[in-house]
Amino acid sequence: MFDEMGPSAAVRTPYKTINTWIEKTGTKILQQKRDEAETIFRKVGITFSVYGEGGDPERLIPFDIFPRIFTNSEWETLSKGIDQRARVLNRFIWDVYHDAEIIKAGIIPEDLIYQNDAYLPAMKGIDPPQGIYSHIIGIDIVRTGPEEFYVLEDNCRTPSGVSYMLENREIMIRLFPELFEDSHVLPVDTYPSQLRETLRSVKPPLCEGEPTIVVLTPGPFNSAFYEHGFLADEMGVELVEGPDLYTEDGLVYMRTTCGPQRVDVIYRRIDDKYLDPQRFDPDSILGVPGLIDAFEKGSVTLISAPGAGIADDKAVYTYVPDMVRFYFDEEPILSNVPTWKCSDEAERAHVLSKLDELVVKEVHGSGGYGLLIGPHATDEQRAAFAKAIEKNPKGYIAQPTLELSTCPTLAKGDIAPRHVDLRPFALVGSKNGEMTVSLTPGGLTRVAMREGSLVVNSSQGGGVKDTWVLKGE
Repeated sequence: MFDEMGPSAAVRTPYKTINTWIEKTGTKILQQKRDEAETIFRKVGITFSVYGEGGDPERLIPFDIFPRIFTNSEWETLSKGIDQRARVLNRFIWDVYHDAEIIKAGIIPEDLIYQNDAYLPAMKGIDPPQGIYSHIIGIDIVRTGPEEFYVLEDNCRTPSGVSYMLENREIMIRLFPELFEDSHVLPVDTYPSQLRETLRSVKPPLCEGEPTIVVLTPGPFNSAFYEHGFLADEMGVELVEGPDLYTEDGLVYMRTTCGPQRVDVIYRRIDDKYLDPQRFDPDSILGVPGLIDAFEKGSVTLISAPGAGIADDKAVYTYVPDMVRFYFDEEPILSNVPTWKCSDEAERAHVLSKLDELVVKEVHGSGGYGLLIGPHATDEQRAAFAKAIEKNPKGYIAQPTLELSTCPTLAKGDIAPRHVDLRPFALVGSKNGEMTVSLTPGGLTRVAMREGSLVVNSSQGGGVKDTWVLKGE
């Protein structure tokens, strides 16, 4: 497997400063600094929540003090690929809710879209401002070699983790200011202002002047509630829950101590089906009655638009390279991981015969759940997945077990390689009527803290690292 730092006898150039620092500092002091970082996380309240497993639901994400580093040229390649992917995903979402050209051309099967739980018929024909459906896209990327990067999955609805990208950097600067004097690292602290500008750029047609922006959260019991409050504070906007908003005459208002205030842009962190009980789940108490009517009328922008989750489906993911060729007449810059669709009889037979070699995923799974890593699974687990695939073949895809790259990590008091992935955050907005994509130089590096593990999700014991992009070459 590819170690991003390289062997001790041939440390890769971007890691040479860090390698010298490790040798000079020693593991004992590094352990003390990691403990100090954990104390800071705990005092500040940087947590996520896991319910249904017993014990205290509030968890700290393990923070590793060794950064993951990209050269400027590596980042430039990733940036171009992410830009292309963010644009084509938005073009695809618009298409399936309008003319469905890609379905008529026979590129994507009709039933994969129209029989998909993530497809919302209520959104057909509705035009979001500037035609943008997904404004914040988290694209999960893995590396297998010096020049080999693969997209693992796309997150177009409400990707989480950006608060950890920002907090990781803040803690690293606080603990090791001397590193940033010598390493020429590009900053990430402009993300909140870029996010606010992105939301501002897609204000609805009926908004005159400066838009009022809010972050809509399902509340403190949500696993990412810390992030919701963090982003609202960083942007200087209100954090609201469903009962704080109401609609009247096709407009959205926020209840305040000074009376009603018009709301123009809602960065929602609530799942589609809970957004509006009049259109979706009638039992929802998290959303706002009449919200979709206001959205359809053009008086409010929803970030991201309902229905954008069709692009998150892991079976739809397999067609993204075809989308690039169909809509843009280009070759994809970033490759997908080779994927077998269990809905196809021949591909399903291959998957079932190779369960001990493959990674199997639920098409709507997330957070490391609904996942089988064949080489690490028991016979009983593989048998259970085989039954599940046979029962619902459309619900699963499979991929080869990639040798994910590793980075040095402080694990159990020693320095050892651990597998990592990366989630950069693309912001999709508008300028002079044209779609724009901006990308903060960095992202959320997730690390599998257990030796040999390929599961990096925080809900499954994974940790996080600061991600550096170096200036210059």
